[in-house]
Amino acid sequence: MSTRTEHDLLGYLDVPADAYYGVHTARAVDNFPITGIKLAIYPAFIAALAAVKQAAATANRDIGALDAGKADAIIAAAQEIRSGALHEQFVVDMIQGGAGTSTNMNANEVIANRALEILGHARGEYHFLHPLQDVNLGQSTNDVYPTAINIALDAYVVKLDAALGVLHDAYRRKAVEFADVLKMGRTQLQDAVPMTLGQEFGAFASTLAEDRERLREARALLHEINLGGTAIGTELNAHPEYRRHVVAELRRLTGIQTLVSATDLVEATSDVGHFVQLSGVLKRVAVKLSKVCNDLRLLSSGPRAGFGEINLPARQAGSSIMPGKVNPVIPEVVNQVAYEVIGNDVTISMAAESGQLQLNAFEPIIAHSLFASLDHLAAAAVVLAEKCIDGITANRDLLRARVADSIGLVTALSPEIGYENATDVAQEALISGRGVAEIVAQRGLLTTERIDAILASVATGAAGTTAAAVAGAR
Repeated sequence: MSTRTEHDLLGYLDVPADAYYGVHTARAVDNFPITGIKLAIYPAFIAALAAVKQAAATANRDIGALDAGKADAIIAAAQEIRSGALHEQFVVDMIQGGAGTSTNMNANEVIANRALEILGHARGEYHFLHPLQDVNLGQSTNDVYPTAINIALDAYVVKLDAALGVLHDAYRRKAVEFADVLKMGRTQLQDAVPMTLGQEFGAFASTLAEDRERLREARALLHEINLGGTAIGTELNAHPEYRRHVVAELRRLTGIQTLVSATDLVEATSDVGHFVQLSGVLKRVAVKLSKVCNDLRLLSSGPRAGFGEINLPARQAGSSIMPGKVNPVIPEVVNQVAYEVIGNDVTISMAAESGQLQLNAFEPIIAHSLFASLDHLAAAAVVLAEKCIDGITANRDLLRARVADSIGLVTALSPEIGYENATDVAQEALISGRGVAEIVAQRGLLTTERIDAILASVATGAAGTTAAAVAGAR
C-alpha cells in the first residue's frame, strides 16, 4: 500500500497515501480499537463538526486572522463534508480518551487535506495549509467538540420528535376507532371499573404528548454553546472579535436561530448538565414506551388462554417447534430499545459526575450514548406505530361480555342499587360464578334495559372523554 509520512510530537508515522486523515487520526485509530463504531456512523455529527470548522474559517477570514485563499479552501472543503462527502474518512472510534481531541484532529486533517487539493497541492503538504495552524485557528477541542455535539444532538432530537409524532398520531387514530368499545379497566391486574378501549389508547397519546413537550424543553438547552472559549473557556489565542463572528456564522449555517454564546464560558466548558437533562428525558420516554409495550403484550396475550382483548398484527412465525404460534415481536423489540436507553442514562450520569475541574474528559461516551439513544428511540417509535399500533384490532364481543360478567360492574351500578346491595351482588357473583348483570336483574334491582342503558352511558361518556383527550393531545 502506498503511504506518505507525517509527523507529530511523538515522531514520524506512515499513513495511507490516499487517506484524507493524517498522523493524529492514525494514532487514535491505533490507540482506541474499542467498539468498532466510527465517527462516520453518525452523519449528523460529522456535518456538525464540518459546520463548526466552516464557521470558524469564515469568522477568521472576516476579521483578518486567516488568509482569504486558505479560508475559502477550508470553507469549500467543510461544505463538501456537510453535503455528505468524505464521511468514510472519519475513522476514529466514538469512544476515545482525550476528551474528544482525536475527533477534532480527525476533522482538522480531513478538511485540511481536501482544502490542499482545492488549492492544487498534494495531501500532507501542510506547509501550504496546516490542520492545526489554519483549520483549527482560534479553536480548541474544549469548545469545538461540545459545540458539534450540541448541533448534532439538535438534529437527532428533531428526528426523534418527528418519530414520536408518528406514534402519537397512531395512538390517536386507535383512540377514535375504539371510542365505543366497552371493556373493564384494571388496577393491580384486578377488575376495577368499566372504561373504553378508546380511553386506554387516548391515554397512550396523552402521555406521549407530554414527553414531546419535555423533549422540546431539553432541546432548547442545547442552543447555548461555548464556541470561541478555546481552552477551558479562557478565549486564549482567539481574536477579540472571533467569538461574536463565529457564533453568528454558525447560526446562519445551521439555521438554528436560537444559538447563543454562553455567558460564562468557563462554566459552559466544564458543565455537561444539559446532556444529563436530555438523557433524563430520553429515559422518561423509554420507560413510558416500554410500559405501553408491556400493556400491549398483556392485552394481546393468548390468544385463547390469556387476556385476548386485542390482536396485534402478525409479523413473523413465533416458534421453530410450536406451529401457529405468533409472538408480539414489535413490542418486544421496543422494550429492548428502552432497556438500552435506560442503561445509557446511567452511563451518562456516571460520566457527567466524573468530570474534574475545568473539563469533562468523558464527553465521548456521553455523545455516543446520547446519539445511540436518540437514533434507536426514533427508529423504535416508527416501527411501533407502523408495524404494530396501526394494525391492532379489538375483540369487541369478548370485551363487552367480560364487562357484563365482571365483578367490577357493580361499581357502575351502585349509585342506583345502593352500596349494600352492590356488595351483596358482588359476593354472590364471586361465589356462584354468575354475572353481575344477571344477578341484579334477577333480584329486580334493575331491569336488563336499565343495565344496558347504564353501560351505554358509560361508553358514551368515555367516548366524550377520549375525544377531549385526543384533541388536547395534539
